[in-house]
Amino acid sequence: MTHAAITGWGKCLPPSVLTNQDLATFLPTDDEWITTRTGMKERRISHVPGIELAITAARRAIACAGLTGADIDLVIYGSCSNDETVPNSASGVQQRIGATHAAAFDVNTACTSFMYGLSIGTSMIRSGVVKNALVIGVELISQYMDWDNRNVAVLFGDGAAAVVLQSCDEETGVLAEKLQCYADSRQILRVRGMGTMYANLGAEYGQTRWDFDGQEIFRKAVQGMSEASLDVMRRVGVTMDDIALVVPHQANLRIIEAVAKRAGATADKVFLTVQKYGNMSSATAPVALVEAVETGRVAPGSLVLMPAFGGGLTLSSHLLRWGPRVTPLEVSDAELTPCTTTALEIVNHIRAQKKSGEATAGCFASLSFAEGRGS
Repeated sequence: MTHAAITGWGKCLPPSVLTNQDLATFLPTDDEWITTRTGMKERRISHVPGIELAITAARRAIACAGLTGADIDLVIYGSCSNDETVPNSASGVQQRIGATHAAAFDVNTACTSFMYGLSIGTSMIRSGVVKNALVIGVELISQYMDWDNRNVAVLFGDGAAAVVLQSCDEETGVLAEKLQCYADSRQILRVRGMGTMYANLGAEYGQTRWDFDGQEIFRKAVQGMSEASLDVMRRVGVTMDDIALVVPHQANLRIIEAVAKRAGATADKVFLTVQKYGNMSSATAPVALVEAVETGRVAPGSLVLMPAFGGGLTLSSHLLRWGPRVTPLEVSDAELTPCTTTALEIVNHIRAQKKSGEATAGCFASLSFAEGRGS
């Protein structure tokens, strides 16, 4: 049987750090309030478009695998904050990395976009359609954030990560996955303003209002990720004792702790980045995976469990067996353009732009959604 090994990995975090103290300069909050509720201390804010983050992460992953862009047969771009819709963002990465003959498409399942992309890339390799695939998770959430809404503004940041999948005979890569969606709860996490329906109401794209039911999201996320994790372990015939590391979606420390408890994982088995990067939506899980490898937390041949959830409400859990290599074959010199502004300056500029368009914001109040009836 053909398998899809992860042979390359790379991440790209913008250099500008937005701290809890920075957020307190324009929100009614402080470091203690944010830390006790989320576990977050910092998050990154990008000075470049999301596709630049993706390209940098992709080049690092490709070099890590010892390949060139021309070796890539497929580019999957996982994101819900694309710089462009037509043409797709994946084709922009394909062009810049020189993957001349590759197929390229975008995936949007919100925070699970990378994980769904990992399943798609793995399946296409197993079926023989492609041999080498590049899967990216990237978000530029800062541009679409409702910075006046404390409940969401403290949670999210920007970033990107990528992996290279290669056809192999060894049983490595994704061993089992569970993909699901609680569509009847899709209205509890909605970004009003991202989509053509809002333009018809006079709103500019990026002028957003967030619907975010934190308690219900917590309940669904914990239920979905823990049940999916237990399911994939059962199907492979392993228990948590066999799992070397759990690398969950880093939406909130309380959610992570609750999922780990239900799935039977002790704290020492759970890899955390939430304190440093917050929730980067589809970039969160792959950034954590790459960092786990880079810091020596993933050993050759070890089992890694990756549960995630996102808007939709989509959910997933993937059980991976890591391959024999945990160090890069080559190192890329890809870097972002230098940043001359602080994260707070970038955010305040975004806020000022949004304030100038507030006259259109009233359109959101006129739009009602019928819950559970195809909304």
